[in-house]
Amino acid sequence: MTSKVFIDTNILVYALDQHDPDKHQKSRSCLRQLAQTSGGVISTQVMQEFYVTATKKLQVDALTVKEILHSFAQFEIVLISPEIIDRAVDCQILNQISFWDALIVSAAQSACCGVLWTEDLNPGQIIQEVRIENPLIL
Repeated sequence: MTSKVFIDTNILVYALDQHDPDKHQKSRSCLRQLAQTSGGVISTQVMQEFYVTATKKLQVDALTVKEILHSFAQFEIVLISPEIIDRAVDCQILNQISFWDALIVSAAQSACCGVLWTEDLNPGQIIQEVRIENPLIL
């Protein structure tokens, strides 16, 4: 695996959400680091979840969120394919995690990411050769 890092939706949302200043600052710092190395990866699922969370939960204007989504072009973007969905079903069954988390892991694996940044899984756990890290608690 390479040093590429897959970024889950929650890390991107915290970079926008200022309700938790500590998580906001840490997520922005982590994303700045990734921008310098061009090692960040997201998926179309992450983009969709980000849009919904930013507009519904955070009440950010849809056009503003659309501009933010355009800025995600700096990342490698994984298109969710039938093959990734198939692997996600297997991942869900084998690891007893939610389908949506399994889809994130499978997208990370398909992009050859060595690390997945998320709050939703156990830090230190390795799933499908992808190490789970929560950069907000480091």
